[in-house]
Amino acid sequence: MSDYLPFEKAIEALDQSAANLRRTGERLDEAAQLEERAQRQLGFLYSKLTPWQRAMVARHPARPHINHYIDGLFTDFMPLGGDRAFSDDPAMTGGLASFQGRPVVVLGHAKGDDTASRLKHNFGMAKPEGYRKAIRLMDLADKFGLPVITLVDTPGAFPGMDAEERGQAEAIARSTERCLSLGVPIVAIIAGEGGSGGAVALAAANRVLMLEHSIYSVISPEGCASILWRSAARAADAAEAMKITAGELLSLGVIDRIVYEPAGGAHRDYATMIKRVGVALSAELAALGALSAAALRTERRTKYLQIGRFGAGIGDHH
Repeated sequence: MSDYLPFEKAIEALDQSAANLRRTGERLDEAAQLEERAQRQLGFLYSKLTPWQRAMVARHPARPHINHYIDGLFTDFMPLGGDRAFSDDPAMTGGLASFQGRPVVVLGHAKGDDTASRLKHNFGMAKPEGYRKAIRLMDLADKFGLPVITLVDTPGAFPGMDAEERGQAEAIARSTERCLSLGVPIVAIIAGEGGSGGAVALAAANRVLMLEHSIYSVISPEGCASILWRSAARAADAAEAMKITAGELLSLGVIDRIVYEPAGGAHRDYATMIKRVGVALSAELAALGALSAAALRTERRTKYLQIGRFGAGIGDHH
């Protein structure tokens, strides 16, 4: 395991000591004891992460991305590109696929797995053509009665001048609107970072699932700290105040289910994480499958109108 996070230094030291012993081929019992101790400490450490530490985990470069979930959960994936207006956006991946034998449309942010692919995919920050591609895929799903599954992992929509010139805000708004107007089930999975409108544009769903150590917020902790305290150095304070973690968002009614991660985070055990997402996704699609188009729209509308109200799960606003 490489890429240890700053708060994992003690775990890193134990793992390196165990690896050194194993390389010598001697004192293997001692190496096993060190590995067991590291696992215990890892479990304890991850049971009490602060919001800022969870943000670090959500951004871990080795965290599984959309391509890993597509490979692990879906078959017969047929990628579809382009927005039929300007170009294709590599930051947004999507297409037709089968999930447990059922045809679906799957789409989401693509971050990349190494420096070259991250640059290619613009670190998951989509431009207007990316959101217009998402709308096109949702239109296709609605036309043929296919459930929509979205995987959200973005620090936010691309903020560059060219994106603004091509109507970034309008594209995000229309993508959010299309999520809300679908007559088919839509399930969103917050797989890493869920940043700002760039995330909401794919997450205005019937069911929002969130990985245990993912984050979901209107602005990054650094951005919030820069506004409130004129210093990004107070990002940890902002993360605490913003309620960006899965547990907090579940209690507020913003998400519907937490998908728990393996010890030490999703990046330490892809197979287990992908399997758990599959189980949760299957359950949610089964629950939504019996609802009519009108019922799906009504449920979605009610869900989002209730968020933040006093009395409706949290309160009735007067």
